[in-house]
Amino acid sequence: MVQTSKPESRLPNAAESVSLSALLDPALLQAARSIYRTYYEVHPDEIQRPIGVALDRFSLRGKLIFGAKPILLPRECFVPLNQIEPGIR
Repeated sequence: MVQTSKPESRLPNAAESVSLSALLDPALLQAARSIYRTYYEVHPDEIQRPIGVALDRFSLRGKLIFGAKPILLPRECFVPLNQIEPGIR
């Protein structure tokens, strides 16, 4: 009997599923863009670029994340910079 291997079903990690939920909710994306834009209006000479914004899903309050990996509270989601400003790399 020849055993064939099935392709592994790849489950999305937490960051991918959070990113997808942020894409689907325009209010989250709009809040993240507003936080990002405000930061750069206040700090135009800032060199360090954030990796994204951590947002409370209910109040839409958030903060920029500069570290390598965000640590989120249960009510928070992460919107990566490439979703906030698709043209920036």
